[in-house]
Amino acid sequence: MKIRDVMSRDVQVALPGDTVQAAASRMATGDFGFIPVADGDRLVGTLTDRDIAVRVVGAGKSPSTPVSEAMTTEVVTVLDTDDLKAALDGMSGGKIRRLPVIDKHGRLVGVVSLGDLSTKVKEKYAGEALETISRPG
Repeated sequence: MKIRDVMSRDVQVALPGDTVQAAASRMATGDFGFIPVADGDRLVGTLTDRDIAVRVVGAGKSPSTPVSEAMTTEVVTVLDTDDLKAALDGMSGGKIRRLPVIDKHGRLVGVVSLGDLSTKVKEKYAGEALETISRPG
């Protein structure tokens, strides 16, 4: 089974120039803690609720801070044509629960979460990935 078979395609994105307050508001409304940051259809980063807490609130910055100043720019991605195991490996290696999915042209086409994968792969593999992700740094 390929990642494109389990990924979420209806993905909200933030723009680098959006304010973190606007991005946080969209995250709250949609009940998610992760949003890819794109310039057109090109992924340029990701923003998490933790990024906002640490890089904006913790640093004493304003809610009008641009997303580009709070986002993570070194992003682990997977191809939509990769096998599910590739996503689990990427999540384990990066200690992350959600991965942006790109196509062969580098365009953002979806997001895959540990939850998406846990229903489709052997329980053992999902459990091992969660254990690795959750292990303190």
